[in-house]
Amino acid sequence: MKKTDLLVIGGSAGGILSANTARKAYGDIKITVIRDTQKVMVPCGIPYIFGRLKDTSKNAIPDGILTNNDIEIMIDKVIKIDKENKVVETKNNELIEYKRLIIATGSLPFIPTFIPGHDLENVYTVLKEENYLKKVLEKTKEAENIVVIGGGFIGVEFAEQMRLLDKNVTLVELADACLWQAFDKKFTNEIEENLRENGIKVKTKTKVEKILGNTKVEAVQLDSGERIKADLVILGMGVKPNAKLAKDAGLELNEKGAIVVDQYTRTSNLDIFAVGDCAEKKCFFTGKNVPVLLASTAATEAKIAGCNAFQLRLIRQNKGTISAFTTKFFSTTYAAAGMTEAKAREEGFSIMIGEFSTFDKHPGSLPNTKKINIKLIFSKCSGVILGAQISGGDSVGEMINILSLAIQKGITASELNTFQVATHPLVSASPVAYPINEASMNAISKNCKHLNEDFQI
Repeated sequence: MKKTDLLVIGGSAGGILSANTARKAYGDIKITVIRDTQKVMVPCGIPYIFGRLKDTSKNAIPDGILTNNDIEIMIDKVIKIDKENKVVETKNNELIEYKRLIIATGSLPFIPTFIPGHDLENVYTVLKEENYLKKVLEKTKEAENIVVIGGGFIGVEFAEQMRLLDKNVTLVELADACLWQAFDKKFTNEIEENLRENGIKVKTKTKVEKILGNTKVEAVQLDSGERIKADLVILGMGVKPNAKLAKDAGLELNEKGAIVVDQYTRTSNLDIFAVGDCAEKKCFFTGKNVPVLLASTAATEAKIAGCNAFQLRLIRQNKGTISAFTTKFFSTTYAAAGMTEAKAREEGFSIMIGEFSTFDKHPGSLPNTKKINIKLIFSKCSGVILGAQISGGDSVGEMINILSLAIQKGITASELNTFQVATHPLVSASPVAYPINEASMNAISKNCKHLNEDFQI
């Protein structure tokens, strides 16, 4: 029987960072990562295989990220966890004894079995397996008319990449807006306008009735009766936790099928941890379960699991997901963190809003300057920041990370208004019009005007 100190099941972001963090935290212990694929795809990079990269191998995570840290990689599939005896069994009949186990089995794409024709040829979900993606890549080269079903991040990013290949692309979303869970109406309108201006047909508030064809997809029928010609369909309708292995082992799952974990990422068995898409996520503000399945969230959880695997370290606890997103469609970057205005109001927060527009260089007449739009949501009672949304150039991707930290630390509008920034004409907005400062001041001034209606000099 093979023995290891720490066994990690899963070789993507959560598994990799769990193993590497444990190596740094505990030094000379035996660490083994077991995964069921020869190559691991960068999960967030999968849409870009089809447009910008045009090659699956360019989106692979190198094994050296583990082996250079003396972490063993096994290519096999765990089929059973015996938590009482601390042994796992693999598809190749290996038995591996562990002292601690981290489950990082990720997620599986949601398959809409209720849509007739979902299983026709050239209808694809988004699997993270290289050979499958190679097949989809070859089929996209032959297709002219592509329909993407689902207006979340996966769907919109795929639609953008297919359009860059000069395909006829239609994006269908059941909800009122694309990316409605991450952005408020002003920003979803901006995103949809961007998509349409670049040639994508966007159909929101629209249900797919059926996918048509004999053996191969030929069209997609909508609830309006409209039929859209389709040579290829991408199902980007979300993902679900891949937690069957944990369920079969008798670990506790929540109502959404995710593995229940505590603030140290421990499961109902204290020698087994779970991170990433397979593990439950709780909202940073409310403690409620939320379906936020992100590689960046998995990375945070993995650091916590790796640190706590053999000794609980009180400073490394998971206080909930902030839901920090960033994406880019054509030449514009969009980013969000925390609650939307709609969600904050739904949860009963009394809020104040700050907004501001400027340019990401100064003066704005410099070449390649992009307009920045920012919206900040604060608690009116405490002034603490609850959420942020930004659009603009690439700099907003790092700007949202500042605001994610501000949310995590409970920073107030007045503190954000006066926080000191480094600026330069070629790389940032002006110091007299820095977006975070000015949006914070906008929220303060509107609230002060309300509070001091009778103020006179």
